[in-house]
Amino acid sequence: MNYFSIFLKGGLLMWPILLLSIIGLAIIIDRYIILRKSKTNIPAFMVRVRGLLKRKDIHGAISYCSQEKSPVANIIRKGLSKYSLGHERVKESIENAGTQEISKLEKGIPFLATIAGIAPLLGFLGTVTGMISAFMTIQDLAGAANPSDLAGGIWEALITTAFGLGVGIPALAFYNYFVNSIKRLVGDIETVANDVIDVIQDSSGDPNESKDEVELDI
Repeated sequence: MNYFSIFLKGGLLMWPILLLSIIGLAIIIDRYIILRKSKTNIPAFMVRVRGLLKRKDIHGAISYCSQEKSPVANIIRKGLSKYSLGHERVKESIENAGTQEISKLEKGIPFLATIAGIAPLLGFLGTVTGMISAFMTIQDLAGAANPSDLAGGIWEALITTAFGLGVGIPALAFYNYFVNSIKRLVGDIETVANDVIDVIQDSSGDPNESKDEVELDI
């Protein structure tokens, strides 16, 4: 018996589970590629940006961020584009850009968590309905059913649970991986953003602004 025949033995609930597995796989591949492209060498990036800002070469810093093409660089670039409007506008622009970039990174992640929860439940539902059919067979045979009468129905019922768990477990594992990766990236973004604001403040030589006023929490 081949895998397709086994799949068909699982019943109608195998199809929605299969659909969830395809959607989940598409999300996993898409998010993995996006997060891989989002990685950047934070220390090297900050050394370059800090040097340009200390020389007050804002256009140079914006040009460098445009070349990097990462969420961190995009956020800093959008903030520096408001440099002429003052520190508060830079801070607001960075915060808004950070929210947008994080929203892009998290796209599809909640649905992956939903798949991790629904797929096993659909599998259990298929098993329950299969077991009901098996017990109905016992009733129809007036309790005289032998193991061979029930074995086929029982293993067919268990297929949906196995398939549902096979979809749900990887989905949950990748969901946790993506959530942790995004958390680390958010931490890097906050570190870089606060450092940029501090450098801009120090370069301006305005002693009246405290660091607490420019701390960012993206």
